[in-house]
Amino acid sequence: MEKKTYTTSNNTKHALAAALKTLMAQKPFEKITINEITELCGMRRQNFYYHFSDVYELLRWMFDEEAISLLRRHEGMLLWQDGLLQLFQYIEENHAVCYCALKSLGREHIKRFFASDIYDIIHHTIEQIGMDIGILDKKITKADIDLLTHFYVVSLVGIMESWLLGEIERTPQELVSFADQLLQDHVRGAKMRLQENTATI
Repeated sequence: MEKKTYTTSNNTKHALAAALKTLMAQKPFEKITINEITELCGMRRQNFYYHFSDVYELLRWMFDEEAISLLRRHEGMLLWQDGLLQLFQYIEENHAVCYCALKSLGREHIKRFFASDIYDIIHHTIEQIGMDIGILDKKITKADIDLLTHFYVVSLVGIMESWLLGEIERTPQELVSFADQLLQDHVRGAKMRLQENTATI
């Protein structure tokens, strides 16, 4: 009985999210009402409040369920690129919805949706690459890794925003390949610098 209840609850959430996506393709996010969402689903207003407190919380759940989960499934140096690629592809496939969220809520809100999860994966990736090429035991501090991670998170979120706005004309594959090569070059460049510094001592 518990499993059936969970399935029903999850189906309701997905139905509400689908209705929200339909409305976001038609109007600004701030003009979408709970009544519109529930009417589109054929549900009562109370059904919405059983799962979400407001439309913003529904949007957060939708992005978390559909987009951010793509990143979480690909933690690790060899797989993070696949997660980022799927995230860009999700944005491409749901362009109207993501564009509506960006234009209506602003960059800071969109950054909150993605930044923390991108941060965790990039941080983990930098640590793995650093271990593989042996720089973590050569005066590279946690603060250095944190700062490098922050640099890439800000860059990736900025690229994502510009790409969504049509300011960058690249495919998702090209963007991920560029980010991967830049990260690899950066960390390997740090290794070369450390080796040169050690040789001069």
